[in-house]
Amino acid sequence: MVRKTATWGLFLAWLANDAEEWATMAAWSRANAGRSGRRALGPVWLRREISPAHARVAISLMGVLMAAASADGARTGGRSRFYQAALVGFGLHGVGHLALSAAHRGYTPGVVTAPTVVLPFSAWAWRELGRAGVRRSGGASLGYAAALLPAALFGVHALAGWVTRPRGGRRDRATGSGDRSGWTVRTGAGPVH
Repeated sequence: MVRKTATWGLFLAWLANDAEEWATMAAWSRANAGRSGRRALGPVWLRREISPAHARVAISLMGVLMAAASADGARTGGRSRFYQAALVGFGLHGVGHLALSAAHRGYTPGVVTAPTVVLPFSAWAWRELGRAGVRRSGGASLGYAAALLPAALFGVHALAGWVTRPRGGRRDRATGSGDRSGWTVRTGAGPVH
């Protein structure tokens, strides 16, 4: 039997990591996104500025996924493919934090708790699954996690972008005018609707 600290602990470890991201992601992206030609590298908050609302919605959506994975792990005694993939993905995401900070040559949101919480918890919980005899093969879990992690990251940021996008039309930055349709065509004389 797998201890609840290994299943529900996944959500708590995620919470610690994402509390750091909650506090730093939007401000960090405002100051650093797209810096030094790194525009194509890494997650959305590294490529472009995101709003505090976008960051918080994305983090909350990921929290729902992590809570669901943890609950499924607790319900199945750690046997759930979803839980095990989320656990492996969580560990991979910790390695990703370290790699992004190395590539960025400095702090990126989440990197402080990656080596102090994410990686140690992931390794410990994976060992606990092995001790309980419920761990799936590493290759199968890695493959599932490799599909789940990018899909989850893309999905939460895409949905957060949709939820937090301005409604009621876009404003033309040069003239300050806008329309309710969301469509503005810019010509040399100003916006044409």
